[in-house]
Amino acid sequence: MDSNELLRKVRKIEIRTKALSHQIFAGEYHSAFKGRGMAFSEVREYQYGDDVRSMDWNVTARLRAPYVKVYEEERELTVMLLVDVSGSRLFGTQARTKRELMAEIAAVLSFSASINNDKVGALFFSSKVEKFIPPKKGRSHLLRIIRELLEFEPQEQGTDIGEALRFLTNALKRRCTAFLLSDLMDVDAGGNPRYEEALKIAAGRHDLSAISVYDPRERKLPDVGLVHLRDAETGRQLWVDTASAAVRRSYEHWGATVDEQADRLLRRFKVDSVRIATDSDYVKDLIAFFKSRA
Repeated sequence: MDSNELLRKVRKIEIRTKALSHQIFAGEYHSAFKGRGMAFSEVREYQYGDDVRSMDWNVTARLRAPYVKVYEEERELTVMLLVDVSGSRLFGTQARTKRELMAEIAAVLSFSASINNDKVGALFFSSKVEKFIPPKKGRSHLLRIIRELLEFEPQEQGTDIGEALRFLTNALKRRCTAFLLSDLMDVDAGGNPRYEEALKIAAGRHDLSAISVYDPRERKLPDVGLVHLRDAETGRQLWVDTASAAVRRSYEHWGATVDEQADRLLRRFKVDSVRIATDSDYVKDLIAFFKSRA
């Protein structure tokens, strides 16, 4: 797209998602994603009733009077968006593609985080880490992320979620809030996720959530006769007879198996998740997701 069209799209998505973040999501986001705990603020003189475990013995010894440490909630978070930019993101049979839906969801999360004074960063991945945008604050930084979400073109077309999670683990040493936006279609021949070990490590170090974006036609085929299909990630092509009830059942069973295996893995490592279709009201889905975490 040309620069003028891109600016129009960035502005449109900013207006819509920023309004949603202010009106609906900010409070839910704040409740669902809390700070890292209590952070040291200052020392003050001991007062009757203070917990002796809060005594600052170094200051007490230096000033020859009892002083205690004061703590306050460490509210500020670092939010990382792990965005799947593989070839399958371009698929969409409804009003929008998976790419467009992920861009809107990522923008809503970004503005919700910004309202809460959190830093936001992004990591785009295919079968490799394509781009890393370090966490920062500020409107221009958020608009850069949205612009990249809309126009970024990856070098590879495949998917390697494990590689993205390993990069996150290595790049951010302090605990962060991370959102994995993907169709989670990174599986072996049996439909089993190929990112189990990386997910285990990343979920143990960070507050990781998975937002699975899919198109209804990826789960259920319509009866439209013989159709020519092409895998956007591998380039493999084949003809499929959708008039066959057995073919449609097999296709639906495969999709259900992939979803079940992903859900089982996410539950095992206590990764909160939500599945959002390209034809659904993602606002309702996200609010329900936030409430489930609060």
